[in-house]
Amino acid sequence: MTAIETLIRLQSRKGALGQSRLASEPLPPLPDGEITVRIGRFAITTNNVTYLTFGEAPIHYWSFFPTGDADWAQMPVWGFADVVESSVAEIPVGERYYGFLPIANVLRMRPQRLSERGFFDGMPHRQSLTSAYNFYTRCSADPAYSPALENYQALLRPLFVTSWMLADYLQDNAFFGAQRLVVSSASSKTAYAAADWLHAHADVECVALTSAGNLDFVAALGCYARALAYDRLGDIAPDRPTLYLDFSGDAALRARVHGHFGEQLVHDCLVGFTQTTEMQSGSSTLPGPRPAFFFAPEQIRKRTQDWGAAGYNERFSAAERGFIGKLSDPGNDWMHVVEHDGFESAQALIADLVAGNMDPRAGHIVRMPSTMP
Repeated sequence: MTAIETLIRLQSRKGALGQSRLASEPLPPLPDGEITVRIGRFAITTNNVTYLTFGEAPIHYWSFFPTGDADWAQMPVWGFADVVESSVAEIPVGERYYGFLPIANVLRMRPQRLSERGFFDGMPHRQSLTSAYNFYTRCSADPAYSPALENYQALLRPLFVTSWMLADYLQDNAFFGAQRLVVSSASSKTAYAAADWLHAHADVECVALTSAGNLDFVAALGCYARALAYDRLGDIAPDRPTLYLDFSGDAALRARVHGHFGEQLVHDCLVGFTQTTEMQSGSSTLPGPRPAFFFAPEQIRKRTQDWGAAGYNERFSAAERGFIGKLSDPGNDWMHVVEHDGFESAQALIADLVAGNMDPRAGHIVRMPSTMP
């Protein structure tokens, strides 16, 4: 068992998320009942910027990995880590887990509610937080896990669970009476994963809104009935009940959508913040439906009650395997994986994401060195 002496973390400045710093501190000896995992690889996507944007409410993302500094936050990511220290008999050193991680060299956790599938982190500060983010999956017991597909799982599982649950939520609510969905930031992986599922499983028109630079990419996906640049919103006739799926978080665009569709806008579903890092206010003054934030864990809880835990896991695993298989196929040009190494690469990626300087086809993975102190 190797003692880890130093904790190194990448922190983001609240209110200026493109700025980051490295912070280090001594790591005390491992207490009884805890483990140390060394973080191996993780994905960085616009989803992670959304986590920081929603730092305090409604999900309290800043609280999962607190920094102790009111001006700085820890960006959560999804990825893989290996147990390097353990005082828990059921969790041996060398076991690999997938879950919610900080951008850091290591993470201390207090495993509770252990099962064959994994455990929940029982650290006191996480007990009031959403449990879906506290569960760590043992890779050796995950039917969807494949070592060769780790990059795709890190990139797509957290996005796809939102996409799949969003599609299910819309179907479960009969699309709130809509006959057409208008999707902003349609080039984002979360957006087109939802559109791809609905294209195959629902009879509803999906119209994409995207930047001029991403228009050809979005049009070629094949999961949208039409793809339009943002300045062509007026080309969509307000002639049928319409639901707005907002992945951009752009308040000005939202106001244009509400004004254009008027009484035909039946629901405004806020999913993400790809084009802003500021929480928006003033939505109550918009004509039509008030924007409603979609929170995937609520739909997961509902479907776990409807289908049972095993039924939910079986359905999700099958859907996820299908989507990962589609995107990992060598002939599919929807996404290519780009690997980076170390904290400096993570800092550059975060700055580019916040600035919107990203290729929609790229899926970014950061690999952490295994020789850090």
